[in-house]
Amino acid sequence: MKSISLYTDNRSWMTKLHPFTKLFYLVSAVLIPVISGHLMVYIMAAALSIILLMSARVFRKALPLIAFSFSILLTIFIIQGLFYKDNASVLFTLGPLTFYKEGLLYSSRIGLNILNMLLSFSILVLTTKPSELVEELEKKGFSPKLGYVINSVFQIVPEMMGTMETISDAQRSRGMETEGNLLTRTKAFLPLISPVVMSALTSTRERAIALEVRGFGGAVKKTYLYSHPYRTPDKIIKWVSILSLIAVIVWRIMSCHI
Repeated sequence: MKSISLYTDNRSWMTKLHPFTKLFYLVSAVLIPVISGHLMVYIMAAALSIILLMSARVFRKALPLIAFSFSILLTIFIIQGLFYKDNASVLFTLGPLTFYKEGLLYSSRIGLNILNMLLSFSILVLTTKPSELVEELEKKGFSPKLGYVINSVFQIVPEMMGTMETISDAQRSRGMETEGNLLTRTKAFLPLISPVVMSALTSTRERAIALEVRGFGGAVKKTYLYSHPYRTPDKIIKWVSILSLIAVIVWRIMSCHI
């Protein structure tokens, strides 16, 4: 049966880590650069996430997400480089367009922040089984409804991609052109929207019925077949993440009072 999550079970060391360990890393990797405000910290955080993705052998799976973000990043660089409110120092000109140092530095922070968040989330999504994360959250006392929401977020993108592929194959079998120039692809994309949305709504209703049949709303305490204890690598990454975040917060507070 084809998986409807982005999780890659390649038996790497990252897949064996506890889900909460990767959550601790995600929070610290996102917050530390924001709190510090230094461009170099953004670069270091993004580089660390890339190294971890490569060591877990899932970097290639993260590339489409990164490639998609570059269109957004390019737009940010152009707009802020030209029209940032504090622009003063001309960096270079490109025809009639003048780009300023202040705007490009500001857009670099925004762009690296977006890239860093995408890379950090990729580590969690690509190396964590959704059902395992949900189980661990429920063991800690979180509501099953929250677990269902998280599980749905993990599954919605690959599920909709699979639906789009199925519908595209059906349209090609009926003679519709789905490949070619941009105009052809746009014409082929528009008829996909309605069936994909309707399929998602139908799937949501069917899933809700299936959950109720299996006692999702029951008040009886659940038992779990598997346990995922904390190992030494989990403890090391967890405490390094927590202590690094605390250190940056303390440093930021002290630098503000100096």
